[in-house]
Amino acid sequence: MVTDVRPATGRFEDFATVVGTQRPDAGGCWCTAYRNSSVPNAERPAYMREQCASDPGPGVLVYVDDEPAGWCSVAPRSTYRRLMRSRTIPFVDERDAWSVVCFVVRPAFRRRGLMHVLLAGAVEHAAAHGAPAVEGYPVEAGGTRVDTISGYVGTVELFEAAGFVRASPTRAHSGHRERWLMRLDLGT
Repeated sequence: MVTDVRPATGRFEDFATVVGTQRPDAGGCWCTAYRNSSVPNAERPAYMREQCASDPGPGVLVYVDDEPAGWCSVAPRSTYRRLMRSRTIPFVDERDAWSVVCFVVRPAFRRRGLMHVLLAGAVEHAAAHGAPAVEGYPVEAGGTRVDTISGYVGTVELFEAAGFVRASPTRAHSGHRERWLMRLDLGT
């Protein structure tokens, strides 16, 4: 299995393969919930096509043997309207840290450790664009299995394995599990 993480910039079709819906009329997040939740379902693909058209792009994709297998949304926190207005996820300081808000791995590629690969690629992408720090807001798994719906934000264990530290508790929850603000200082 050969894995490769690439920015989503210029790769909308691959992004759509991972995140998109089977039917054009089907509702789906299309990774707009944190960016701009007011975008109507039918307009979300076009909105994200536009996001993928400019640098630094909305995140990174992981490929397995050159096939799009997963997605990680990573961008400056200031580009996520929901985070900027959040009453449950605090700010650590005034720096515009980059935020990792979600992961998607296609069903055929799960249980291969791709979230670890995606997180490493997200950090590398953020660092290449001058991010001072990278944050995530994962659930506290406590060594138990997290369902797919609740686990889209990752787990504290995933972030700790990548060198992130617990910067602050949050008042946010996913699947009735507490979420933490995890941070990796990039020293820039």
